[in-house]
Amino acid sequence: MKQLVLIIDDHPAMIEGYKSILSFNTHGYELEFKSAHASQEAFNLILGNLQFDIIFLDLSLPAYPEKEIHSGEDLIPYIRKYQSQSKIIVITSHAEQFLLYQIYKKTSPDGIFIKSDFSSKEFLVAFDAVVQGDRYYTQTMKEALKKISDSNFYLDSIDMQLISLLAQGMKSKGLMEHLPLSLSAIDKRKQRIKEFFGIEKGNDEDIVREAKKQKFV
Repeated sequence: MKQLVLIIDDHPAMIEGYKSILSFNTHGYELEFKSAHASQEAFNLILGNLQFDIIFLDLSLPAYPEKEIHSGEDLIPYIRKYQSQSKIIVITSHAEQFLLYQIYKKTSPDGIFIKSDFSSKEFLVAFDAVVQGDRYYTQTMKEALKKISDSNFYLDSIDMQLISLLAQGMKSKGLMEHLPLSLSAIDKRKQRIKEFFGIEKGNDEDIVREAKKQKFV
């Protein structure tokens, strides 16, 4: 089976590593590779004449400000539009649970691989699974999804913005300048976040401490 594969990563050595691993596939895939090291280069390939079967996409990429592309995630809508048959495998070094969950919910890729999380053998297993039409998530991603699904509710993007601003040392009145919330709404959000983290009593510092402990920031 012939597969045209696009690998988007800003580290050429990583691209060569992925290509080397995939060359050892035992399922008879005939692989042709294209690569891109930055958002603009990837954008041009995505909108070009080639139709890719699989796209490996690193989230950390040099930006393409003219198209308001600031990360690999911003390329995904273009892939969906211009490479609608392509299967997308997101590769990231981030392991923060909320970030992973947001990627999953917003982009619904066919695979999410955490760089520190998989071996060469698993990479090949995952590649075959995605080619066959299945989804594949490495262990950290599975754990993030389980933690969120086991909760009665989860933190949304506003909650995470609030936590991020608290981590920067911002106080409640300052938060009102950055969030579309009243002071009372911010207080309610803080209480919701405390319940999520299992903090019975505490202040902003306790929220930030627990968020860092659980790798949300």
